[in-house]
Amino acid sequence: MAANVETMFYTRVAPWHGLGVRVETALSSQEALRASGLDWNVIQKPIMTSAYEPIPGYKANVRDTDNKVLGVVSDRYRVVQNAEAFAFTDALLGEGVKYETAGSLQDGRRIWLLAKLPDKYIIEGEQIEPYLVFSSSHDGSGAIKVAMTPVRVVCQNTLNMALSTAKRIWSTVHVGDLAAKMDEAHNTLLLAEKYMGKLGTEISALSKIRLPDSRVMEYIDMLLPMDEQPTDIHKKNISRIREDLKIRYFEAPDLKHVGKNGYRFICAVSDFATHAKPVRETANYRENMFARTIEGNPLIDRAYEMICAA
Repeated sequence: MAANVETMFYTRVAPWHGLGVRVETALSSQEALRASGLDWNVIQKPIMTSAYEPIPGYKANVRDTDNKVLGVVSDRYRVVQNAEAFAFTDALLGEGVKYETAGSLQDGRRIWLLAKLPDKYIIEGEQIEPYLVFSSSHDGSGAIKVAMTPVRVVCQNTLNMALSTAKRIWSTVHVGDLAAKMDEAHNTLLLAEKYMGKLGTEISALSKIRLPDSRVMEYIDMLLPMDEQPTDIHKKNISRIREDLKIRYFEAPDLKHVGKNGYRFICAVSDFATHAKPVRETANYRENMFARTIEGNPLIDRAYEMICAA
């Protein structure tokens, strides 16, 4: 994983096996910019052929601290500097915003920052805190994305379910009038309160859906299906992760106060999706897990759809 996480800081508990600079409290934007190693700029330089002839229509995005080429982009591409990302989030969340973690991935080609929103919510007796995640790329491969992600405080599980009635993510490509687009993001993310309100309504509804143990077992088998002609290794792996999810539903200490209902099942699936090791632990699986903090986790969404369809 060290090859994918270039620099980062984290608050108290490391999200990537202790990599990065540990701090005891969340940081201001200026402190976070330095602690995360993001205090550098991207400059655009013309690119040339091996015969030193300029290539029209394209430029190289270059990091000013070490002249590392982060990517080749078209002339239409507009750079959003790391400091601008923090400034945008400061303006969006208001005075006193603190950052929990930030850093760069893939040798600076991608950057992210995560800040806690000021409001706290008690839903079905549980404290759920919304976080804002800003993600961008400097190599032309990805859009600017800003997402609101709710987290169960008791176990740090994400509850970023895709709700048809409320939006939690905004994105735009690195072209056009970025200043105007960022103003649009302000308006979009003001709907975060609406999303949390809808999430609270959905969680209350899920808590009223009673699930017999037999139905839970069926749902687990459906979520983690076995191949039609499984190999012995596949059988072993699927059996292991199914058992893992069962333990998270039936035995998790943080769910002892929750009845056997749809919300408990969503929490167990979220815990599994957020914390369980994959069957194949690739070099960038934690990076992919972080990406799902922004994009949403299809396993959680699938579990939500199954419960609602019952």
